[in-house]
Amino acid sequence: MPLKNMLIDTHTHLYDDASIEEQDAHIQRALAAGVHKLYMPNCDSSTIEPMWQIAQRFPEHCFPMMGLHPCYVKEHYQAELDIIAAQLQQRKFSAIGEIGLDFYWDKTYAAEQQIVFEQQIAWAIDYHLPIVIHSRSSTQECIDTVLAQRNKSLIAIFHCFSGTVEQALQIADMGCYIGIGGVVTYKKSELPDLLQQVPLSAIVLETDAPYLAPTPFRGKRNESTYLPYVAEKLAEIYQMPLAEIARMTTENAQKIFR
Repeated sequence: MPLKNMLIDTHTHLYDDASIEEQDAHIQRALAAGVHKLYMPNCDSSTIEPMWQIAQRFPEHCFPMMGLHPCYVKEHYQAELDIIAAQLQQRKFSAIGEIGLDFYWDKTYAAEQQIVFEQQIAWAIDYHLPIVIHSRSSTQECIDTVLAQRNKSLIAIFHCFSGTVEQALQIADMGCYIGIGGVVTYKKSELPDLLQQVPLSAIVLETDAPYLAPTPFRGKRNESTYLPYVAEKLAEIYQMPLAEIARMTTENAQKIFR
């Protein structure tokens, strides 16, 4: 597979591995598979230091983001935001993420999620950083929020995209991107048909590891090593050489993370 040093995983939770040894093995396997950059979204205050330690061990390959995930927005969200604000002042991050809205499981804190999302978009604009958006059962709400707050320089990835063709085209028209991972390889996935109507210029690759492993690893622990399987599926969908898929999605990611 001619993909040496060509792929970028724009979304992987490396810190979920239980030990440093597992993390390091995961990263070495990814590098061997041609995945040379791995971007790590934050969840809440508990994941900051584990994520930062990985970035320090692999500064040329692993890049941290900073943000409060919508599923972690609870009654004490302001304390979490204060920690994120301090981190942004003290350290350099590649993006504000993983942020957004999640209305799939529970809407108890829907109003608080909206407040947190808007605050973090404002920080992204202030710090000239892209945003990485979690939009489960809330794609249009997330699009509308970004449209209401964005300036011309704000770039977003709609991670693990699960919306409609119309929403995907809205995102592309905004100059933003959709993240495609292992779900595109699933037998009953609607993404292959959707992507035939979405330009590759709006696509980036991701794993969301350790979740959503691609076929033939579905149901197992995902890792960045499996990203080439996602690229192979896109080559099939777009009827393009695999190396060209790798080149274009990598260029897209490089534009985002600068």
